[in-house]
Amino acid sequence: MRNLFSVEGKNVLITGGSRGIGEMIARGYIENGANVFISSRKANVCDGIAEELSKHGKCTSLPFDLSEMAGVEGLAAALAAKVDKLDVLVNNAGASWGAPIDEFPESGWDKVMDLNVKSVFFLTQKLLPQLRAAATAAAPARVINIASINGLAPSTLETYSYSASKAGVIMLTRQLAKRLAGDHILVNAIAPGPFPSQMMAATLATAGDAIRASNPLKRIGQPEDIAGVAIFLGSRASAYTTGAVVPCDGGIAEV
Repeated sequence: MRNLFSVEGKNVLITGGSRGIGEMIARGYIENGANVFISSRKANVCDGIAEELSKHGKCTSLPFDLSEMAGVEGLAAALAAKVDKLDVLVNNAGASWGAPIDEFPESGWDKVMDLNVKSVFFLTQKLLPQLRAAATAAAPARVINIASINGLAPSTLETYSYSASKAGVIMLTRQLAKRLAGDHILVNAIAPGPFPSQMMAATLATAGDAIRASNPLKRIGQPEDIAGVAIFLGSRASAYTTGAVVPCDGGIAEV
């Protein structure tokens, strides 16, 4: 029981790990002894954050643009060159797009769907050899997909492709969980609410007080909140949990 939540020594890849929720999760794993690889589109930013996080443990930068298959395949190959086994894959990289319904562009639909859904499936697919190599019945490998409460309930914002993509991530999580259970790979999702991320920055700047007031817990998320759920899903504590969607939102979508 004393080691239920330990992730020490695990190999962990976190996409979109150079900022926002991805960085929060990366820091949580690193400070708890995991060997973490972070990926993001901008190499200089990814390298800089990895250098900063390395002051607290093990962190390696693997910058790739996952909006295209070349980036997905490149990241998978780069990770395979570093480690033979992958204990935890956190599919966090994502994008949003907002526009009035009468003006919403095809480019805004395709960009969000390609990164938020397509890359989640294909990166998981490309990393199956490393996930299978790490997986045992006693210690399953993990895939943690970052969805959103906007995939559970409609948003008040005109972010049509984002909400649809996150609903897609939730169903993809369940489908993958069913398929990969026999390989001892557990697949779960986290549905975050408002956190102090770059994606939420403009919304929090203009409506932060209203968002806090409408939240049953009367606050926005803190790094420890999302890192705690992610560590739970990567540790022995969740070894009998797969296909689940865990809201981390202060009760917005539930209460």
